[in-house]
This record gives sequence, structure tokens and C-alpha cells, in this order.
Amino acid sequence: MSEQRRRDLGESDAPIEHQLKESFDKTIGEGAERLHRTTRNILVTGVFGGFEIGLGIMAYLAVLHQTGNHLLAGLAFSIGLVALLLAHSELFTENFLMPVAAVVAKEGSLPQLAKLWVGTLVGNLAGGWVFVWIVMQAFPEWSKVVAESAHHYIDAPFSLQTIALAVLGGSTITLMSRMQQGTDNDVARIVATIIGGFLLAGLPLFHSVLDSLLIFAAIHSGTGIGYGQWLGWFGYTLLFNVVGGIALVTLLRLVRTKELIEERRAEVSADPGPRSES
Repeated sequence: MSEQRRRDLGESDAPIEHQLKESFDKTIGEGAERLHRTTRNILVTGVFGGFEIGLGIMAYLAVLHQTGNHLLAGLAFSIGLVALLLAHSELFTENFLMPVAAVVAKEGSLPQLAKLWVGTLVGNLAGGWVFVWIVMQAFPEWSKVVAESAHHYIDAPFSLQTIALAVLGGSTITLMSRMQQGTDNDVARIVATIIGGFLLAGLPLFHSVLDSLLIFAAIHSGTGIGYGQWLGWFGYTLLFNVVGGIALVTLLRLVRTKELIEERRAEVSADPGPRSES
């Protein structure tokens, strides 16, 4: 009875609220588009994402160098995420919601998801590595602050606290993507992006790409930090970013839209035409 009443009050006959139906269609559509990209497009998009996050790192280090205040520096870092949004580039950790939902809805495959994740991550790290090298050549006076920032991560022992920081890092960036997807208002999307950047860099949470670029900057500065130290930190941070993004945001979202997913899967099964990998 209550379900029929909800349908009568809503704007569509879908088995879920109208706003969620619209958001679901956008999520699946964009996720499928990402999954069907060529390897070249995935890598190029990832490299540009690394450049734009590097822009945020530059702003973060400038403010931290001048003020020593991590919260203000985190707010400045949001510049990079806003650039990422407006330039339509991507971070690896932004692909925990839309592409996963598209795979569950049978609009893509697990091998396509793996290609998207690996290609975007490699592109992010490669582009970011180059960008922060340029930054540190331009601003060598930031060596001390960048070394302190890098040691915050690589010296952190593997513990429940660092696991929680990595889980929160993954869930925060995924929730940011969800908020961006939930509105067509550009101002609201930028506000959501600034919130995400502030939380990620200002607290600071553990984020596999963002914090890797800080560590790369310290390596470029000749501070004695090596790639082995980065890799030891990066491995578990990457894993728990994925856990946080999928378990705390994506899975709950999939449960909320379960009826729509079942409908989409049925439609795809009924029309198993070839899906292009443009």
C-alpha cells in the first residue's frame, strides 16, 4: 500500500524516487562510457588527472610553506580537484562508483573495469610524477615542508589508525563523486568538490594518488626518501582506499537502487547486442 502511494505521489512509475532514478541513469550511463574507452584514452585521461592534482599539490605546498596550517592548505588543494572536475579528467579513486555500478548493471565487464582502474592509476601517477618534478625545480625552497609532509605518510606504522585513514580517504573521494553526480548545478558541484578536497588534504586522510605525489615531490627534492618507502606505504593505502570507496559508498548505493539495477540487467539480457569499445 505505501509503495503504491509513493508511486502515485512521485513523478514516475519507477520502483524508486524520481530523483534517484535520474541519478541512477546518469551514474550507469557515465560508468558505461568510462568502461568502453580505449586504452589510449584511459591513459591520457589519467595523465591529465595527474597534472591537475599536481596543480592542487602546488597550491597545498604554497599555503603550507607560508602558514604551516594544514586546514588552510587543504582548502587550497581543492583547486586541483576543481580543475579535475572542470577539465573532465579523472582520478583512479573516482572510479569506485559509476563504473562499478555499470558492471553490476551488465553495462560493462570486470576486465574492462580492471583496464580502467589500472590505466587511470598508472596515468595519474605518471602525470603527477612529472608535474611535481617541475614544481620542485621551480620552488626548491619548499623542500623542507614537502619532506615533512612525505614523512607523515611513509613513517606512519601499519595500524588500525592508518587503515581507517585510508578507508576514509577512499570513501570521501567516492562520496564526492556521488555528490557531483547528484546535481546538474555547476556551483553545487564545485562546492562538493571543495568539501572533498578540504577533507582529503586538510585532515589529512590517506589517499593513494594525492599523497603519492607529495612523496614523489620529496624524492625529487633529494630529501633521502626512496621509492621503496613509498611503495611500502602505497600498497596498503591503495587497498584500503578501494575498500572504503566500495564498501562504505558504492555497495550501499547499489542496495538503494537494487530494483533499478535488476530492471537494467533484464533489459541488457533481453537485448544482448554488441557493445562497442569506442
